[in-house]
Amino acid sequence: MPSYPGISSEAFRHPLDREAEQALRSLPGFDLLARKFLEVAVDRPQYLYHMGNSIQVGPRQYASLYHPFRDCLRDLDIYPEPALFVSQSYEVNAFTIGQEQPTIVLTTALLELLGEAELRVVIAHELGHLKCGHSTLTQMAVWAISAASVVGQMTMGISNILVSNALVMAFYEWKRKAELSADRAALLVADDLDQVLLTMLKVAGGSPKHLHELSLDEFKKQARDYQLLDADAMNQAYKFFLYNNLPQGIYSSHPFPIERASYLQEWAKSGDYQAIRRGDYRRDPAAGAVNVNPQPSREADRPTEADRLRRQIENLQRELDRLRTAGS
Repeated sequence: MPSYPGISSEAFRHPLDREAEQALRSLPGFDLLARKFLEVAVDRPQYLYHMGNSIQVGPRQYASLYHPFRDCLRDLDIYPEPALFVSQSYEVNAFTIGQEQPTIVLTTALLELLGEAELRVVIAHELGHLKCGHSTLTQMAVWAISAASVVGQMTMGISNILVSNALVMAFYEWKRKAELSADRAALLVADDLDQVLLTMLKVAGGSPKHLHELSLDEFKKQARDYQLLDADAMNQAYKFFLYNNLPQGIYSSHPFPIERASYLQEWAKSGDYQAIRRGDYRRDPAAGAVNVNPQPSREADRPTEADRLRRQIENLQRELDRLRTAGS
């Protein structure tokens, strides 16, 4: 398996994911606020919860997971070592939380469904989230959305309609794009596109009892058929509302598996991916799993989705300041 000494997350990060990071980092005091928020509200409580309620993976506990986990840490040049837990659940799932005390959680249902190679893909995907600092982005989104909700309540829902809906949709859109960056990290570690796609296939609709009936070729064909559907403007509109259930306030945190497969197949053919495999990639030896201070290069001056998000957050802050002044 290949390793990428000193690799920076900027080497494989999806462009829209990068724009979201730039937008958040442009806010005054973002880094300080993010660290303190995560330490108080997420890192310690979640770490304590899983330490008391899950099984921590180590050299003598789930060793079959710990050794590939250590390999993935080496391959993506991530340090210090985050905590890895297995949690009892019927839901096939894996997630990453925390930044100062990073933690990865795999469910028992996931372990039942996937083989050793696929579990390695999932672990690499979750480590990709840590490498990119997505925990900070996600938790800051929770904070901003909560603040927008408070504004809506104080203004009888008017500000909630004008500000928070757009803000929530923007954050969830980028949360979905963050998954694309983590998928790229998984491909770099696995060095086998079919293995990553097979993992996506199993997570999307695999059953331990019927795994022998799954076809990766049919999954790829479904991805091609989906792309044809996606070209229709009406289907684009349907997809928007499937991702953003506005009446019920429910938003999808992940792209459709078929869509993720299409994005990853496209990147696997790119010159950027081939360059990384040759060892030609951006390096940042000082960056580790808990790094939240890199300054991405600025894109050309042009209106972007990140600019629109920045304006929405500024509007939210002005509204909070106005209400604070009126109430004093």
